[in-house]
Amino acid sequence: MTEELVRFLKARLDEEADLARRCDGDGCGEWFAHGQTVDFCQVDLPGFHPTIALHVALHDPARVLREIEAKRRILARHARDPWPCHNLRDLASPYTDHPDYPAQA
Repeated sequence: MTEELVRFLKARLDEEADLARRCDGDGCGEWFAHGQTVDFCQVDLPGFHPTIALHVALHDPARVLREIEAKRRILARHARDPWPCHNLRDLASPYTDHPDYPAQA
């Protein structure tokens, strides 16, 4: 069961890392919120509620990639556990609505 959950988590992290890299096409780094506008490097995207702008900026590609690397380290520490430990289950919990989510995770 642990192997199935590890494969599932690696696939989700790979998908998210790929998307983050594609969103950071020119390597511009951190996004910023300014009121109702999100600054995507050279382009400003206006029209957000300020709270949503902050949320979008918080998920800039560089930060997402750092978070993915942290999750990969946790996954590596627990990948050989005989049964999915609480840490692996916690890492998998955001994906419970994914069609490939392991039934017994």
